[in-house]
Amino acid sequence: MSNNKSPNVGLFVTCLANVIRPLVAEATLQLLEEAGCKVDVPLEQSCCGQIGYNAGDMSGAAPIAKKMIETFEGYDYVVAPSGSCVGMITHHYPSLFEEGSEWRKRAEALVPKVYEITSFLVDVLNVDLDRKVDLGDRVITYHDSCAGLREMGIKEQPRALLKARTGAEVTEMANTNVCCGFGGTFCAKQPEISLAMADEKLANAKAVGATTLVGGDLGCLMNLGGRAQFQGKTLEVRHIVELLTGKLDVPALGQEVK
Repeated sequence: MSNNKSPNVGLFVTCLANVIRPLVAEATLQLLEEAGCKVDVPLEQSCCGQIGYNAGDMSGAAPIAKKMIETFEGYDYVVAPSGSCVGMITHHYPSLFEEGSEWRKRAEALVPKVYEITSFLVDVLNVDLDRKVDLGDRVITYHDSCAGLREMGIKEQPRALLKARTGAEVTEMANTNVCCGFGGTFCAKQPEISLAMADEKLANAKAVGATTLVGGDLGCLMNLGGRAQFQGKTLEVRHIVELLTGKLDVPALGQEVK
């Protein structure tokens, strides 16, 4: 791709952003456009199939993967505000189809085009987003989600963007790389263990004086935000793109809409 060409990006909204937190998709779109991308949000997109896949329903996940491949394979890049959804596409789609089959080849061709938003901005575009955001006196800590960290190598990218965009340094909590307890269907199958893991994560955030807990996967953030509200904690839980765009007027995850 030449340096003077605007990349043609397909925005994969994801289920949780679409249904629970549209603000995250809007903020992702804003960041991509500010970075000079031509962005399309195809209406034909669906769930990535991760839920069924994680539950062992490979036959159910395959047709979903086919639909997603058909929808997004024509773009230069596919970008989503979710490390776990991106991890599903890049690490698991090819395995849903027989070696050497047409769909296996199409899945493999899609893989190198798919990125999580912070990774795309830093690793692909190497952007310097000009508009600065004032986060006030927030003390920010960051939760590294399992799939984002381990499957997609997302660690320094969101921290670097926060620093460049807002001037904020992340106050690292203990065990930032440990699961929050959500884990897809794990939280339903093992609720006691899941709650204990969420409580430990929230306690670690409190221990470093954090006022805002940030992450890149809405599943984790819904889990932690809901648990914080249940415990009566004032901790603000937000997706990284909300801070990067200054979209802070909407209540944080888990907070009541007034």
